[in-house]
Amino acid sequence: MDITRRHITKIGREVNRFINLSLKGSGVGTSEYEFLHAVRKHPGITQAGLRELLGLDKGASARRASNLESKGFIIRKPNPADGRSQLLFATEKAHLLKESRAIMEARFYEWLLADLPEDKRTDFAETLNTIYEKCKAESKAGFTEVARFVAKSSAN
Repeated sequence: MDITRRHITKIGREVNRFINLSLKGSGVGTSEYEFLHAVRKHPGITQAGLRELLGLDKGASARRASNLESKGFIIRKPNPADGRSQLLFATEKAHLLKESRAIMEARFYEWLLADLPEDKRTDFAETLNTIYEKCKAESKAGFTEVARFVAKSSAN
């Protein structure tokens, strides 16, 4: 039984809804933001690399790259290793958008926790950090332990 009732997921979803509403004027939609985030994290990635990373088809990848380039969020440079492809890089405008989003997320969480007494906020933050560190370690390990846990739970 999930004692969290998936509240972490639900809170994350609501934060994303708030951010998307707030960033509406930036001209970047949710799927474009995900694409842009991947370009920022992997400077010099090709569209083929992004397709593989994000599970996109060729047309969707091309449209997002073209749209983000026309809006000034990414630039393309020739790929010296392959004259048929181009490398994608985030612009300063993209980095400013990231900072804007991170600030809004932080402010949302500050607002969400503001009514809790300081000791409860501190305890919650420590517990959340412990959970995050476990999640991050499991991700780096390829999700082997959680996959076993899920398989075992499903078998019961």
